[in-house]
Formats: sequence, structure tokens, C-alpha cells
Amino acid sequence: MRFDTRLIHGRQPPDPLTGAVNPPIYLSSTFRQLAPNRNQGYVYSRSANPTRTALENALAEIEGGRAGLAFSSGLGALATLLEAFPTGSRIVSVDDLYGGTWRLFDHHRRQFGIRIDYVDMTRLEILREVLAQGPTSLVYLETPTNPLLKLVDLAAVVRLARREGAPVAVDNTFASPANQRPIERGADIVLHSTTKYLGGHSDIIGGALVLRKAADVERFAWLQNAIGAVPSPVDAYLVLRGLHTLGVRMRAHEASARAVVEVVAGHRKVRAFHYPGHPSHPQYSLARRQMDGYGGIVSVEVAGGRAAALRFLRGLKLFTLAESLGGVESLAEHPASMTHASVPREQREAHGVTEGLLRLSCGIEDPADLADDVRRALGRI
Repeated sequence: MRFDTRLIHGRQPPDPLTGAVNPPIYLSSTFRQLAPNRNQGYVYSRSANPTRTALENALAEIEGGRAGLAFSSGLGALATLLEAFPTGSRIVSVDDLYGGTWRLFDHHRRQFGIRIDYVDMTRLEILREVLAQGPTSLVYLETPTNPLLKLVDLAAVVRLARREGAPVAVDNTFASPANQRPIERGADIVLHSTTKYLGGHSDIIGGALVLRKAADVERFAWLQNAIGAVPSPVDAYLVLRGLHTLGVRMRAHEASARAVVEVVAGHRKVRAFHYPGHPSHPQYSLARRQMDGYGGIVSVEVAGGRAAALRFLRGLKLFTLAESLGGVESLAEHPASMTHASVPREQREAHGVTEGLLRLSCGIEDPADLADDVRRALGRI
């Protein structure tokens, strides 16, 4: 089956009891046992729930993994992933990270004796040197990165990590499996904030891990149950419902993003913009080779710094000022004071997260209306 068909039919048979084409929402927290330790596959909904199982099977199908695990948030999924690495472990991470991930890495895990080495993974020679400095427990990356939309060559990073015996985990939230499937490039673990494109309607909080190796499935399923950061059956159902339209939504998001790029490209009030589907992107050739589409996020640095950025935001009518991304409605945010505020200013700006940078999540409204909205807001600067 091709991708759009797998979104609807892959590992999603009708309910065997009733023939329902959508899975029932099993709101029960506990399940009858036929005798002690004899059950019908479910005991307690923290450990497993039929609605969550349906979602987890679908996630594994669309990412090409052996199994999927659903969580109550993207950071819940990441925190569970990190629990597998004890004191003394070393994680080599991409340096341009979502602020919440950086906060968990730098403010929390370091105090438990986890070493985090940050690397610009667009420069493979530097990554090779860092990996050679000692045993590596995990290579962790985003591609595209948040919010500067840098791309990392997945196949090349996997090759370097394998030489050192290190597994590779990829946050695939920005691309979504509609546009990129890291396991096909050799990655071991894929992470998602299902809040974003997978859910797609800004009505749930969720996360996921998709695993390639059987040993990882066993290890992380145990941790999922032990830690308990699992989604409710209703949230699992809403993410599963969102998956069914992921393909058509991602094509609509990209059409909106391209319309916005046409406005900001070369505009006199725009210092720089970032979009991997535009020929000006420094890794455009990698994007064409590695991705099936380029998503709906456009990052724009306006001339005039913070004051100009705030005037731009006040000028928007269709883009809502809000954190998050990937919903059907368009959102705009100021990373330096919102999603990346926990990162020290000097470090933020060294990576390009300036006071004039804005992240636009282009929704599925009419692309021409979104382009007009951005054009008008630029006129406010």
C-alpha cells in the first residue's frame, strides 16, 4: 500500500467484535481477569488500552518501525527515552534544539551525571571527531531543526554512529512521516510530539516513540508502563483520527508555506528566511534527496530586531500568536521569548535564534489569504 492508503488501512482492521470501522474508545481503567494473571490481553490501562494499542500499531506502520509507544506528551516520550541511560552515559545531540528538549537535557539530566555534547551535525567532520572522543550512549537529533530548519543527513549520521556502536534517535515532529521516515534511513528510534502534525487539530497533547529493534521495544515498553506517562484513550483516539488525514493536510500545509515564502523572499524588511523547500536553503539538495515534502513551517528574521518582530505579530490577523505548530490553523510565535526562552540568550543567538526571528506554522487556510496576511504584517514594520 502507498503511504496515504496505509494511513487509513495499515494495521487498522475494523473492530472484530462489532465491525466498527473506527476503533472504540475504551474508557475503562481496569479489565476483568478470568483468573489471577489470566486475562484477555488487557489488565490496567496504564499498561495497555485497546484504543492506545490501535494508535501504537498505526504509528509503527506509518514510520516503518517494529512497534510504536504512545505517551501523554512529546516531552513525556523524551523523558521515558532518557530513563534508559544511566549515570555516566554520554549523549551527542544536535545543537539547534527545541527549547523544551534543551531544558530537559541541560537543566535536568546533567544533574544525574548524564554528559550532553552538542554538535552542529550539518558538519559531519565535527560529528566524527566528537564521536571518536569516547563511548556514546545515544546520538540525538532533529531534522528539520526547531526553529531554524537546518537539515541533518540522516544516512550519513547513522553510518558514523554505527561505527561507534551508538543508537540514533530522531525527533521527526517537524517533517512528519508524510515527508520523512528516519527508520528507512537506518535510525533506531523516532520521537514525535503527536500534539503537532500527527494530531493536527490543536486539541490534544501527546507524544510517541517508534522503535526499530525488538530489544528496544521490550525495554521501552517496560519503561512506558513503569513511568506511566501515557495518554488517555480519548487522546489516543484523536491522534489516530488525525493520522487518517495526515497526507492531505501535509500537502495543504506545504502549499501555504510556499505562498508565504513567495512573500518573504527578497522582501526589504526580511533579513533572512528559512524553508527547506526553497532553492535558497543551504541544504536544499539534501532536502530533495531525503524528504518527500517540506512541511508547513517558515522561519523569518525581520529587520529591526525585537521591536519590529512585535509590530509584525500585532499586524497579523489570520496567524494566531500562540505556541505549538502543525494544526489546521496558522500560528505565529517569537522563539526568543516563547519556545526557546529557557535557552540562555548568548547561546540562543549563537545558533541564530535572534530577537527578530519569528516562526510561522502555516495552516490549511487558503494560501493566498495567508500570503496577504504576512504581506500586511510586514507593512507594519
